[in-house]
Amino acid sequence: MKTSERAVLPLLRRFTLSHFVPCILAVGLFSGVTAHAQEKNSESIHASGWVVIPVQEYRVLRAKAYPVEHDPEPPPTDATLTRVDYDLRVAGELAAGRASLTVDVLKDGWVRVPVPPGLLVREARLDGKEVSLVPGDRTKGGAHVSALLSHAGRSVLLLDVDVPVTASAGDESLALPATESGVTRAEVELPRLGVDLRVAGGLLSQKYETPSQTKWLAYARGNEALTFTWRRKTEDHHVELPLRMRGSLTQLTSVAEDSTSVYAEASLDVVQGAAREVKIQLPEKITINQVSGAMVADWEMKNGELAVTFLEPVEHSARFVITGESRLPRDGIIDIPLMRLEGTERDEGGVAVEVLGAGEIKGQKTQGLEEADATDLGDMVSSRQSPALVAFRARLGDAGATRSLSVNVARYDQQAVLMANIEEARYQVLMSTDGKELVQARYAIRNNQRNFVKVTLPSGATVWSVTLAGKPVRPGQSPDGSLLLPLEKSRGGDDAPAFAVEILYMTKAVAWSEKGREKVSLPALDLPISRTGMLLYYPPLFHLTAEPGTFRMQEYQNPISEVLRPIVISTGVGGGVGSGSGGGVGAGIPGKQFDRLEQFAQLRSADTKEKKDATQALLDSFRAKSSAGKVTGILPINVSFPAFGPSIYLVSELTGEGQSPAAEFSFARDKKGGVR
Repeated sequence: MKTSERAVLPLLRRFTLSHFVPCILAVGLFSGVTAHAQEKNSESIHASGWVVIPVQEYRVLRAKAYPVEHDPEPPPTDATLTRVDYDLRVAGELAAGRASLTVDVLKDGWVRVPVPPGLLVREARLDGKEVSLVPGDRTKGGAHVSALLSHAGRSVLLLDVDVPVTASAGDESLALPATESGVTRAEVELPRLGVDLRVAGGLLSQKYETPSQTKWLAYARGNEALTFTWRRKTEDHHVELPLRMRGSLTQLTSVAEDSTSVYAEASLDVVQGAAREVKIQLPEKITINQVSGAMVADWEMKNGELAVTFLEPVEHSARFVITGESRLPRDGIIDIPLMRLEGTERDEGGVAVEVLGAGEIKGQKTQGLEEADATDLGDMVSSRQSPALVAFRARLGDAGATRSLSVNVARYDQQAVLMANIEEARYQVLMSTDGKELVQARYAIRNNQRNFVKVTLPSGATVWSVTLAGKPVRPGQSPDGSLLLPLEKSRGGDDAPAFAVEILYMTKAVAWSEKGREKVSLPALDLPISRTGMLLYYPPLFHLTAEPGTFRMQEYQNPISEVLRPIVISTGVGGGVGSGSGGGVGAGIPGKQFDRLEQFAQLRSADTKEKKDATQALLDSFRAKSSAGKVTGILPINVSFPAFGPSIYLVSELTGEGQSPAAEFSFARDKKGGVR
């Protein structure tokens, strides 16, 4: 056997090598082709939209797609008292009845529900079965009894209760304890008629009586105790008694040029009975326009009487105001029409007369009246600002006593006064050797009535810009070629505030030679100017001397008007605008006024935050306008005055209307060639 095995093994090896090796190679080639084909297929699949994300992001997306369900949170409270209804009947010192407690239990298991404190519970039932009450949880401060409920849901706990009734000084009261329920309703039955009731801590909804008892229905307010207080109703025949009242009427007559206004304040004090209306005696010359007051329902003029009807009978007091007018002479002896209350036991009050306009009261004649101070007649008279005012008080006595008043009024012709004025004018003039003049005119104006100010510029002037209170505006043009600049108006009765109007224009004069004389003419306005200041800049190669005339030369001063003052800038070492002949920049005024170039340098070094805020505001404005759409029309611009070179400062006062102020000076070329 061993020999045969040794002969067979070489044959098996040769068979294996000759057959299985090609098979293995074939399998390897097939697997390579398959892998290559799978790579191509995978590339085609990947090309259609393959996404590779990190594992952490995949977990987040999976958690959102398949959220884990958590157990619901337990309710914040075990049970809540939803509603409490009382149905009680008063019998002696106790009010017996039933209290229905609607309870919502929010958790499974035994729950303790406290009974409202102060109730004497005789019996408790739940679903028709008696329930035992246990002492409250002393660990939570509960000292009253509680009911134990065993299942979740809504339950109605019925309690047979007694509530004590207290008596004090003729009043009886019943107090129901405060609860934390959403609604507390109480119906109380009293076996008695003719009682007055007061409810505290709630709202009385209904009160009705039967032949033998009185019932009340009320609702408690929040967690306040609901208290019923009653007492026997006392018979009051005050309203049924005959009417007795006292009155006071204060009248103010304002005599104007064309018409007369009449104001009156009437007040009534009812002593007995109730007043449904009141009548006022009217003279023939008075016409009533309005009667106003909290209790006034209607009013009517008929047969020389004014009848004022009230909304309901007045048992205590009433007050109303009467407004009317009359046609009286403007001057001379004037009989003042007087109104009188009718049906009063005592008629008090007074009369005041004022003269509106240019006039005064020369004398007066009275009957049944006596002189008084304006403050004695109330605010309606004391608040008047008329310089011509007289006041009289009604003389005490019978209400039917005769009263009359006549005054002697003298009128005067009114003098015309200014409705607008230029309190200060400031000019800056920049001159060049070729005769060009750039003028900046700034005016501080107070205005009450005017719409425009008329400005007549020198001949040949060209307007560059016009601003009103710092905002560019479009001026108008009158038929004679003058400019019409718009003005702001003050509110009625207010002091007119000052505002600035600025105009910048260019004009042409004669070119300068070696020496000569020059005249600067300024605009003429149709308003008077109180004071004027002019700052004149001239070429550095010349020497300038002011000639005597309307203007005089002095050291520079800031404008007096606030609206014309320059922006305050912190000053260092440097000069301002010079004064005097030949004064240059920095001569004459130390460190108060800066040249425009120096001001620009100071502004560049200002606070960075303010610059950013201004830039941001400009960007916001641009974005708002861009989003809103295009702005129609061409907007005017505001041109700054280029102050440069040596200068002199001139002043003058009291320029009349229509006058064109002018300054004359002589000039000569500086022999030093402008070197200072």
